[in-house]
Amino acid sequence: MKFTLQANDPQSKARAGTVTTAHGDIQTPIFMPVGTAGTVKAVHQRELKNDIDAQIILGNTYHLYLRPGLDVLEGAGGLHKFIGWDRPILTDSGGYQVYSLSKVNKIKEEGVTFRSHIDGSKHLFTPEYAMDIQRTIGADIIMAFDECTPYPCDYKYAANSINMTHRWLKRCCARFDTTEPKYGFDQTLFPIVQGSVYKDLRKKSAEFIASMGREGNAIGGLSVGEPAEEMYGMTEVVCDILPADKPRYLMGVGTPINILENIALGVDMFDCVMPTRNARNGMLFTRNGIINIGNKKWADDFSPIDAESDLYADQVYSKAYLRHLMHSKEMLGAQIATLHNLHFYLWLVKEAREKIISGEFYAWKNKMVTILGNKL
Repeated sequence: MKFTLQANDPQSKARAGTVTTAHGDIQTPIFMPVGTAGTVKAVHQRELKNDIDAQIILGNTYHLYLRPGLDVLEGAGGLHKFIGWDRPILTDSGGYQVYSLSKVNKIKEEGVTFRSHIDGSKHLFTPEYAMDIQRTIGADIIMAFDECTPYPCDYKYAANSINMTHRWLKRCCARFDTTEPKYGFDQTLFPIVQGSVYKDLRKKSAEFIASMGREGNAIGGLSVGEPAEEMYGMTEVVCDILPADKPRYLMGVGTPINILENIALGVDMFDCVMPTRNARNGMLFTRNGIINIGNKKWADDFSPIDAESDLYADQVYSKAYLRHLMHSKEMLGAQIATLHNLHFYLWLVKEAREKIISGEFYAWKNKMVTILGNKL
């Protein structure tokens, strides 16, 4: 993997670059749609590619490990072939789901023992096994196995947790560096900065992660319930330490406003379930604010879903029709709303990139953050 920095915004720390992978280039800043179990919910791969122009998508190690399982994925020739996707894929390590979804889990130095949320079966994820699983899944970018601390989290727990995350990272790197990819293309490993909302712990963790010299770095443990100001504060501390010549990935973030503010702090890559999950509940993000399509006011609004958008679904279908589909619980409603939200997120980061390159990002960002939270 290679990262080429192409432009820096003169009034903020925002930057535009290109991540080069075996499955194609990724223009940053970028938003990555989340395809938890080998699918971005309610969206065909063809739509992801042609309508939304997703340059990279996510898979989830925990879910894919449990279903369909490693034997099926390896038999298919890896996740790309299994799902029919020829662009880059990133997998998380499964750590977050181990802590948040499994019915019982036990964290110790060896790794994490947990019971499946599906059938209660018992499993052990070690840092080494997390690398092996992700080798078998076959993602272009794989994540280190870490502990994502909850919020709130006391200082002593957070301090002990980052120390273990750092020890686990050394084991991840050792395993990754002594194994080969399975499907004939290179993979790369991103470590993850932790430290909850404690500035000194974030600084310590960022310095350690930077010292590992990997090809990219991630920031975890944010957008877990802390106030936005805390998130921005921690992101700023970390981005000032992580090397400028490597991509920075802020995991699980967030709202359109969160994304713009974190781009301004120097983040390059984002993912979040919000555009897809909220779409299925009738919340649409637009460049003029937020639409709750379930509201009565849209019942006889026959204007396009988004007249400013170049997405087919936004132009062809009306707000009234989409509201009818959602009220009727028709699957097409979730599909249209999901396409809309993902298209909007990808439009937003593409626009941000263009503004960074032209030197207009900071003023544009400040204007947009005052608009994007409006309830229409």
